[in-house]
Amino acid sequence: MINIQAAVLSLFLLVPLSAFSQSSGQTTDVPVKTIATLDVPKYLGTWYEIAKFPNWFQKKCVSNTKAVYSARPDGNLKVLNSCKTADGATSEAEGTARQIGAPDSPKLEVRFAPAWLSFLPMVWGDYWVIDLDSQYQVAAVSDPRREYLWVLSRTPQLDKKVYEDLLQRLQTQQFDVRKLELTTQLTIKN
Repeated sequence: MINIQAAVLSLFLLVPLSAFSQSSGQTTDVPVKTIATLDVPKYLGTWYEIAKFPNWFQKKCVSNTKAVYSARPDGNLKVLNSCKTADGATSEAEGTARQIGAPDSPKLEVRFAPAWLSFLPMVWGDYWVIDLDSQYQVAAVSDPRREYLWVLSRTPQLDKKVYEDLLQRLQTQQFDVRKLELTTQLTIKN
């Protein structure tokens, strides 16, 4: 059932809409670099949020934040975001993602607005895969303005060294990793 809370949640994990952007992005002359290519079938499935830049549209999420990607018949992707709220309820939002450019492009756009609004550019948010291990187990996703950042994993826990190595690569891309907050229900294994 979609309600106001779900509408707000629908923006989380994937929808850094420029219409809602604030000047919280990091200013730098160095463009954000994506990974070279994305094998979408390998990327499908469940991703758990390990850490994120704080944002207004995820404030009600307190645990079990995840996204599930699956193929749609039209060649796009179905995106199902969910999290637990403080009252123990599950909040869900379903959206659509599409690749921008080549079939192996790591640049996607995501929309959680109704399909009849898909002609409006402002309902699509940038979803750029900027780091991804060769086994498709750990990823970092952002946007070209560095306003949003998510660290995702196939499992709810992540090895501390893997996380620290990823942070180093994100710093090289001029992300302020001090802004990352760990998702509360997730722990980093030592």
